[in-house]
Amino acid sequence: MRENEHGFLQQVRRNAVALISLVIAITSLGYNTWRNEQTEANRNQRQSAFEILLKLGELQQVVFHSHYDQDITDKGNPRTGWAHVLLVNDLAGVLNSPMPELTDRLRTVWGRHWDALGIDEASVAAIQAEIDTVRAETVRQLHLLE
Repeated sequence: MRENEHGFLQQVRRNAVALISLVIAITSLGYNTWRNEQTEANRNQRQSAFEILLKLGELQQVVFHSHYDQDITDKGNPRTGWAHVLLVNDLAGVLNSPMPELTDRLRTVWGRHWDALGIDEASVAAIQAEIDTVRAETVRQLHLLE
């Protein structure tokens, strides 16, 4: 039995470089995989955040055209506004909390107030406040990305 143990230790010593190399290779592969997943998650969040900011700007234009220019058939069309709100809501699912909750609130406020655009200043203020809230949180989350 003593010879087998001695033989095993001798083999470990002889192959120490290979064993260390194997451990380093496996560790490196694990780290590289984790880093790639983190990078991809950040890329997805960053891309979604920028798209949300663009769509919020377009939604704000719809609100302004609808309310101040009384243009509900072209640039202030509420269906276009709905498309922007729904897309923002979908894209927020990629971002961290509280983005999904904030965009749900934007969707709710838009649903309650879109038909009063051009009539009620409070409706514009309510929609604008939600747009500003979502925009501020989007920018905050962008700054938190690695």
